[in-house]
Amino acid sequence: MRQQWEVVIGLEIHVQLQTRTKIFSGASTTFGSEPNSQACAIDLGFPGVLPVVNSEVYPKAIAFGLGVGGSINLVSAFDRKNYFYPDLPKGYQITQMDKPIVLGGSVEIPLADGSMKTINITRAHLEEDAGKSMHEDFHDRTGIDLNRAGIPLLEIVSEPDMRSSAEAISYARYIHQLVTYLGVSDGEMSQGSLRCDANVSVRPYGSDVLGTRTETKNVNSFRFLDRAIRYEIARQIEILESGGRIMQETRLYDPDRDETRPMRSKETAMDYRYFPEPDLLPIEIDHAYIENIRRQMPELPREKANRFHTDLHLSLDDARVLAASPALAEYFETVSGQCGDAKLASNWIRVELLGRMHRDDLEISNIPVSSSQLATLLTRIRDNTINGKTAKDLLDALWYGNTTSVDDYIKDNNLMQVSDNSELGTLIDRIFDENPKQVEQYRAGRSRLLGFFVGQVMKETGGKANPALANDLLRKKLG
Repeated sequence: MRQQWEVVIGLEIHVQLQTRTKIFSGASTTFGSEPNSQACAIDLGFPGVLPVVNSEVYPKAIAFGLGVGGSINLVSAFDRKNYFYPDLPKGYQITQMDKPIVLGGSVEIPLADGSMKTINITRAHLEEDAGKSMHEDFHDRTGIDLNRAGIPLLEIVSEPDMRSSAEAISYARYIHQLVTYLGVSDGEMSQGSLRCDANVSVRPYGSDVLGTRTETKNVNSFRFLDRAIRYEIARQIEILESGGRIMQETRLYDPDRDETRPMRSKETAMDYRYFPEPDLLPIEIDHAYIENIRRQMPELPREKANRFHTDLHLSLDDARVLAASPALAEYFETVSGQCGDAKLASNWIRVELLGRMHRDDLEISNIPVSSSQLATLLTRIRDNTINGKTAKDLLDALWYGNTTSVDDYIKDNNLMQVSDNSELGTLIDRIFDENPKQVEQYRAGRSRLLGFFVGQVMKETGGKANPALANDLLRKKLG
């Protein structure tokens, strides 16, 4: 019988804190600047320079800790993690080892079957980022860009509670959602603002002994994280079933080849020779400081989704989608408030708006239809000025810049739907006269021909007939 394997996954997520300057220096954190144009003497580790902690990083780290229900350490301290790599100019990284700012906490993630699973968090600690090694543009050489050296990071370490790549992605997505909601980070993965290290091991089902793990470093998209974990699971199982053993090592994911490959042997804490950072005193805070941050925290995504579900009577699935990001939730609340129909707003945003956004690869922040424009469009559906088909055409006109005013476009193009009983009744009588055979067949029991007559009404009115009124009149006259 083939051996059954259990997958064990833990994630270390590195979140870039949304600050103007670096964690220990006044150098800018602006993305996209010329290489090595934003690295000062402190970032480069010049002799005689002293780091100073950026006061902006603590409120963000504490807000995250409160958001996951963790314990906030009143005294936290920085340590030196020693290793030698070209993109680490000091020869050590300043991080938190023994006294991190956040201990514990947990989040709940949705699973495919609709149930929820708790993922526990070990810790979250502050640290500085290293520079970036660049290989693509240098033949047989490596370029070093030190702009990222000293960028403030919050490293969030989970317990090994995930059992599939799907669970890992669900957890990573929730952390991404949480840090953007809190304003902790902009979450721009393409810019390195959120990166994942995946610790993966496998063990025989029923075993309580963890297998040897590998760590796949610096994966910067959910799609690549899923593929990297899947590849590593398959690779480890194949080795074990062939009689081999897993090497504890750090690996990199190559998206072009869709594979992980060795980077270096996995270091231990002893290899890094941690010791307290001599140039930085421990940071002490009090309960009043923490409570002040708690009072300023916004509504969290799960709370917002539950409110949409309970107060606005949306399905839980719809509520979770609309609460997925602060910008989308704000857009939805503005539209639903102005048009007066939360369900109508939800349906149009989920189906029509998100569909166009996905097709055109746009974020809610840069779509061409404002919340007030969509609200006016939906109001015109509600007051029977236009029907659904016309509304979709009008949304396209807004989307492609053919108009900026819903009401002007309706008026200029004579799009008001036909809702006059007498006018529609006369039209229906003429359609019956022109299609006597279909009338006879409908009355003989072929009720599906109602769709044919609705189509004729819509055709004759250029799609402007009130569908509900047309259906009602057709049934009455045919019956």
